[in-house]
Amino acid sequence: MKDETVLLGHGSGGTMMKRIIDDVFAASYGSEELAQGNDAAVLTAPAPGERLSFSTDTFVVTPHFFPGGDIGRLAVCGTVNDVATSGAEVKYLSVGMVLEEGFPMEELERVCESIKAAAEEAGVHVVTGDTKVVNRGHGDGVYINTAGIGFIPEGRNLSGANCQVGDVILISGTLGDHGITVMSQREDLSFSTDLKSDAAPLNHLIADVLAAAPDARCFRDPTRGGLASTLNELAEQSGVDMVVRENDVPVKPAVLGACEMLGYDVFQVANEGKMVCVVPPEQAEAALAAMRGNVYGADAAIIGQVEASKPERGNKVFLETGFGSRRILDMLVGEQLPRIC
Repeated sequence: MKDETVLLGHGSGGTMMKRIIDDVFAASYGSEELAQGNDAAVLTAPAPGERLSFSTDTFVVTPHFFPGGDIGRLAVCGTVNDVATSGAEVKYLSVGMVLEEGFPMEELERVCESIKAAAEEAGVHVVTGDTKVVNRGHGDGVYINTAGIGFIPEGRNLSGANCQVGDVILISGTLGDHGITVMSQREDLSFSTDLKSDAAPLNHLIADVLAAAPDARCFRDPTRGGLASTLNELAEQSGVDMVVRENDVPVKPAVLGACEMLGYDVFQVANEGKMVCVVPPEQAEAALAAMRGNVYGADAAIIGQVEASKPERGNKVFLETGFGSRRILDMLVGEQLPRIC
């Protein structure tokens, strides 16, 4: 008999846990490594000269399902993108589930199918995982932790500390799609244009850019805190200023309108399928063409440049407005925006 909801017994380590692993997790995104049933996956080691890239993230989002994705797709894409920013070929994922007693099994299966689909799109394998169940009322249905491993080819060195004066800043697409979509679903807001999350695996886009612009300095996905936080982090790491031209940053009119109506700064709204890239000026057009040639980079744009900072005031990020003036683009402070990833 099929279980209709998650029960405490599904986290007990006994027959009910085996049932949820076999009937839900393995049935959706099972791999040869998972099927072995070991506590640790045994994986192929990198070739001589290669290095490992490893990252982990935990995903908590309400609602669990939203236009353009769900918490399962979000979990895979988020970790794939984090590992890929190092220039690695992403290979393996772990998936850890924290489930609340009473969570509908049908919804869990939907989440697992999204994990499978996103992993297949990214070309990665789920090779190990974990399950815990908490008492009813002590969770939010489902939380997911994913960790990822990739292999970095010999000679590749991408880092936020690599940005140099004169470099060019690119973004792979429109800002704020994910954050405004999730917020609108949560608050039951409707807009004249249908919005959907941009959650997407960008490892293939990064590979395309590296093939076209092999001297790229760094990649960074502007998730929580948005583009503003990402650029401030890069400026601090490299000891430079960054200048972004407001008119060159792609934003959907519906997203911009929602931000203006709600009092949000679109530069601080989360994205889950966009990538910031910094490249030498002579490779900027090639990088842009590579982005636009990828299914997730059609709206890519060159948005700014790296400038020298002044030691007496520290590293800053500036937004060059349509009127020709500059204002400081600060990081998001505290919890000014809803939690959306």
